[in-house]
Amino acid sequence: MSIRLLIEGRGEVTTCNIDCSVEEAIALLADRRIGALPVIDGGAVVGIFSERDVIYKLRQLGPGVLTSRVGDVMTAPAVTVDPETDTLTALSMMTKRRIRHLPVLHDGEMIGFVSIGDLVKHRIEKISSEAEAMRSYIQMA
Repeated sequence: MSIRLLIEGRGEVTTCNIDCSVEEAIALLADRRIGALPVIDGGAVVGIFSERDVIYKLRQLGPGVLTSRVGDVMTAPAVTVDPETDTLTALSMMTKRRIRHLPVLHDGEMIGFVSIGDLVKHRIEKISSEAEAMRSYIQMA
C-alpha cells in the first residue's frame, strides 16, 4: 500500500515556521498532543522539530533554549517521502535512519505527515487481516 492511501482523508498538517520560538513550538506539540512538527521556511519543509530535539538541546543549553528559534534546534534536513512510496519501504527507511516522522511531498509541496506509529498500525492491521483470511480459508477447506 502506498503512503498516499494512508494519508488520504486526513486534515491539514500542523506545522511551525523556522523563526517560531522553541517555547511556541512546544506549546503546539502539547496542545495538539503530537510528537513532532514539520518546520517550514518560504513554503518548503526544511526540518523536523520533535520532542527529542527539545530534550537534547535542553540538556546542552539549559532553559535558555526556550527562547531559541526552532530553526536553531530542529533536525535538518528533513527526510521526506513521495506519496507513491510503499508503506513498508517508508517503515524500513525510518528504522534504518532512526527517525519517527516523515513529511510526504508531492512536487515539493507537503501533502501529509506520517509517523512510525501510523506505519506500524497499518502493518499490524494488514497482518491481522491476512491471518484472518488464512483462518477462514483453512476452515472452509
